[in-house]
This record gives sequence, structure tokens and C-alpha cells, in this order.
Amino acid sequence: MQEEINIELKNKYEKLKEYLKSLKSLVIAFSGGVDSTFLLKVAKEALGENVVAVTAKSASFPDRERKEAENFCKNEDIKYIQLVSEELQIEGFSHNPKNRCYLCKKELFNKILDYAQKENISYVAEGSNLDDNGDYRPGLQAIKELEILSPLRHIGFTKEEIRSLSKYLNLPTWNKPSFACLASRFVYGEIINEKKLSMVDRAEQILLNFGLHQVRVRIHGENLARIEVMPDEFDIILKNRDEIYTKFKSFGFDYITMDLKGYRTGSMNEVI
Repeated sequence: MQEEINIELKNKYEKLKEYLKSLKSLVIAFSGGVDSTFLLKVAKEALGENVVAVTAKSASFPDRERKEAENFCKNEDIKYIQLVSEELQIEGFSHNPKNRCYLCKKELFNKILDYAQKENISYVAEGSNLDDNGDYRPGLQAIKELEILSPLRHIGFTKEEIRSLSKYLNLPTWNKPSFACLASRFVYGEIINEKKLSMVDRAEQILLNFGLHQVRVRIHGENLARIEVMPDEFDIILKNRDEIYTKFKSFGFDYITMDLKGYRTGSMNEVI
């Protein structure tokens, strides 16, 4: 049974569809998350075959997320491509400066713009929403500089509205936990490398396997893991702490801790 939505939200949805239709053709940077999935679904309705989804292939983007993105496009009959965008090769990125996200987004969207130009596609878009304006997000500066479209922010969608409409559209991502690239798990100024990215990826997968909804494994130094989960799921960690400890040790962590404040977006930005 389809979810009911109010008339105001329905009108906003129709406004987005009309806006996307006016663009004629579009490439969407597609992570498979809540926002970009909703944007891609509506763009498909508005533009049909004139929309392409592009996912970056890199060490900081887990295979599980990439496979979900690919499967969604296959099920929706949307053209899908992967571009190699290895952030670790960007000068300065591996040192994790405070503008790390700017460096990454600029490199990625330049590649997507090149693809769009080659394929004679009118515009490139991404899926940020109004709520993204409230945190420290240097990547938005790169998006502005490169004139990448942000349709959800342009129309004025919040995360809650996107989830409501995603449920209305029967999208599998309507209640998907928020996700950010694995590089966001590192303290600013700390070296990012493939080994530590893999440690974080494998550790988070273990926690997801226990049924935890929203997880982050923040890495400090070479061998300390700080687990963030929702406070109402602390008991799952405690119940399985021995197995979690053993698994994390096998991945290369020597110290495994749990953050008593619990999960929150951008906790690494709290020191800025």
C-alpha cells in the first residue's frame, strides 16, 4: 500500500519533476543513498532515457554501497556507469586536511563534467538537501565553483521530506541509514591510506551484520577504533562485545572503544 503524503509535499514533488524535465538531459552523481536515489528516481520519471547515473569507484566507497547503487539502476532500467576516482592519488588528500572533501568533490565532479561534455549531456547534478547546509561541508564549495546543480536544495527539500516521498515512491532507501565516505572516519591531519580504510570498512560491516541501524567506526592513530551507534542500540554492542573485540583485533585494531554520546553526523567536525 502506497504511503500517503500531504498536498504541500506532493506539490513540491511535482515542482521537482517539472524542474528536472526542463533540463532536457542530466548526469547524476549517484551514491545509492537516500538523497541521490530519490533524485535519480524522479529524474528517471521526468527525463526517461536522458538521465545517467554515475558512481565513483574508490577505496573510500564500500563495495556493498556500490553494488546497491548498481542493482537499483538495473532494476529501474537507468543507464549506469562507474568512474575511477581514487582520492588517495589527489595531492594533499591522504594528509586529511580540513578541506579534504573539497579536494575530493572537485576531482570527482571534474571527471563527471568531462563525461557529460563527451556524451553531449546538458547538466550534472548531485543530491544534497537543505539539511546539508547546517554542517561543515567544504565539498559544497567545489559544487558551487563547478556549477553543479543541486535540485533538492534548489526546490527546498529537507531530509525528512525526502524520506517521506521515498516511502511514497516505494523506494528501498526511504529508511536507509545515512552514509558518508570512509575518509570521514579519520581525524583531520591523520594520514589516510588503503589499509586503514579497509580496517574501517570491515569493522563497520561487522556491526551492520549484528543488525545495528546507524554505525560509524572512527579511527584514531593506527590502532584505536571508536564505535558510534544510536544510544538505543548500545545493548547490541554490549551483548556482542567479545565477538566485536575479537573481530576488530583481527582487522588490526588494538584498542576498541564505544562513544558514550552515540552516533551523530560529522562528529569529526566537532574540533573545528
